[in-house]
Amino acid sequence: MVNLLVAAAIAVASPATAPAEPATDQPALFVVRDADTTVYIFGTFHALDGRAHWFGKQVRNAFEQSDELVLETLVPEQPIPGQFTQPLRAPSVTPSASFLATTRLAINAGRAQGMQVGNGADMVLRRVAEAEGKPVEGLETLQLQIDMFNRIPGNAAGPRHGSPGQAETGGMDGLSKAMGDMQAAWKRGDQSVFVSMLSQLRGASPETYRMMFTERNERWADWIRARMQAPGTVFVAVGAGHLAGPDSLLVRLAQRGIPSQRVN
Repeated sequence: MVNLLVAAAIAVASPATAPAEPATDQPALFVVRDADTTVYIFGTFHALDGRAHWFGKQVRNAFEQSDELVLETLVPEQPIPGQFTQPLRAPSVTPSASFLATTRLAINAGRAQGMQVGNGADMVLRRVAEAEGKPVEGLETLQLQIDMFNRIPGNAAGPRHGSPGQAETGGMDGLSKAMGDMQAAWKRGDQSVFVSMLSQLRGASPETYRMMFTERNERWADWIRARMQAPGTVFVAVGAGHLAGPDSLLVRLAQRGIPSQRVN
């Protein structure tokens, strides 16, 4: 759930100043369909400041038309002790100190902008779906995500200047602004900021980019292709970064003969 924030911290993205936001938020929503199956694909922002007004018009209509909600993963309502705040653990695997420092830096930068996972689009969608009795499932398990973060290369994820402590004080303002700019871009449905962030991540750490985005987009495209063999309407919600750039989920679907269209 923190992958987009961590990717931004690793890439040290510096997007251009965002133009004024429109009165109505319109985060990117796409659709793929065949004769008897419709899959809406919504790009989420995992942590929001609570002031976004995104769950209306096309997004709400697509959600209500859907028979089920599919998220990246189902995060427990109560945090797992130590998750993302202490070293993640898996058999014979120890995450790098630099990655843990980057994770803390990313989370703190988001909090500086008032962003909380509880306000994130994923959690809002899940709460509404559960309240309506709509089935909710995940594209991957939480353990798979934890294992992935444990394998992030140690030389790629650390703050770039000085010690972790120096980075947290000296780089916080810039990263916090980047988080705010990304949130504003998400609200506008502007994918260009995410394309830039992913490009910088790919240049800084190709292995991290492959693990966090390329491989997962491949698996999720296979999941959607298989799901389209059964009738119905599905609302798939994944981080907005997965819908941007040359290795996006949408590109992977097109390579499988499943073209997408933007709804808004």
